[in-house]
Amino acid sequence: MTDHATPPGPAAHQHIDTSVPHSARIWNYWLGGKDNYPVDEQAGDAYTAVFPGIVTIARSSRAFLRRNITYLVAEAGIRQFLDVGTGLPTAENTHEVAQRIAPESRIVYADNDPMVLAHARALLSSTPEGATAYVDSDVLAPDRILAAAADTLDFSRPTALILSNILGHVADYDQARSVVTRLMEALPSGSYLSINDGSRGIDPVFEQAQDAYNESGAVPYNLRTVDQITSFFEGLELLEPGVVSVPHWRPEPTDPTPETIAEHGGLARKP
Repeated sequence: MTDHATPPGPAAHQHIDTSVPHSARIWNYWLGGKDNYPVDEQAGDAYTAVFPGIVTIARSSRAFLRRNITYLVAEAGIRQFLDVGTGLPTAENTHEVAQRIAPESRIVYADNDPMVLAHARALLSSTPEGATAYVDSDVLAPDRILAAAADTLDFSRPTALILSNILGHVADYDQARSVVTRLMEALPSGSYLSINDGSRGIDPVFEQAQDAYNESGAVPYNLRTVDQITSFFEGLELLEPGVVSVPHWRPEPTDPTPETIAEHGGLARKP
């Protein structure tokens, strides 16, 4: 069992300021987690007062990720995961879903948020047969992520790259595409890419709320069009039903009738 994090980078030494709202803690609050402070709850409530649907988006995003991982482990036979921009640990984290089905699964999480680093031990729990590890690195440093992840993952074997609600934090679209390309270049044929992000052109109320949030001085999150999200999968084989509003991606038979929300994602295989 692996139970370690890479040596902290600069983010690890940043002071965790509990007097101002923090995007990862607000997201955690919307997911029903407990790793947040009153200031985050206040900011989250202010956002939901403008756009209550953000809670549905957050929880639908997590459900989409769970269904992706379940498919990858149970049907595609994937046993290695690189989860970049994981955020604060909540319920149904990547390692929990994967190792519940295949205890030998190996997972590396990467994030540069000091709050996430502080909670890394919760992410590093693992079955004895498998392994988990945490890389303290920014998504814009893919080579550092890959080098550190190689201590836990065998990149000669198919691996699933998970980019859940992280590419929106990369302001430049071309730069975001180059990050995806570099990470996928390191993975062999038979690997998979899972992406989901907030989408523009679906819900104008959501766009107004997010634009206002971005202008508040918080770390911005950039919504992208469905075509832009789809282009992240260029050169890969998209699985059915393609890039769709996340509740429509292979819903469980017991799920309620899927609604269309401004969060799109897909899963694709590297040929």
